[in-house]
Formats: sequence, structure tokens, C-alpha cells
Amino acid sequence: MPNDSVGRFLAALAPEDRETVVARPGEEQERLAAAWERELEGDDELDVLDEVSPPAAEAEAARRVLRQESDRPV
Repeated sequence: MPNDSVGRFLAALAPEDRETVVARPGEEQERLAAAWERELEGDDELDVLDEVSPPAAEAEAARRVLRQESDRPV
């Protein structure tokens, strides 16, 4: 069962990305959601976007986390 952060992270993802993340183990989902929270908190550019459109800021942070994940060495 996902915690609130995981649920919010999943909701911020594009449908095709959501399917990919949901297929991952729960611990992996929680790690990605924590990275997403850090991205939202730590980026001033997202703070500005959040003032205009919170859903857009959350979606952008989710895209960034998945992009960083795909750039990680295996």
C-alpha cells in the first residue's frame, strides 16, 4: 500500500510512466517518491512554477526524477 508521498508522486506522472513505476517494487516506489519530494523542495524554479500551477510543478519534478533514474548507471 503506497504512502501519501507515493500516491502523490504516481498522480503527478504521465500515464505511461505511472504504469512503469507501479510495476516496480514498493521500496523502489518509495525511493522515487522521496527523490520527487526532494526535487520539489530543493528547486527554486519549481517554486515559481508551483505558484502558477502546482500540478505542473509536480509533473515537472516527476519527469526530472524519472530522467535522473534513467541516467543512473546500472
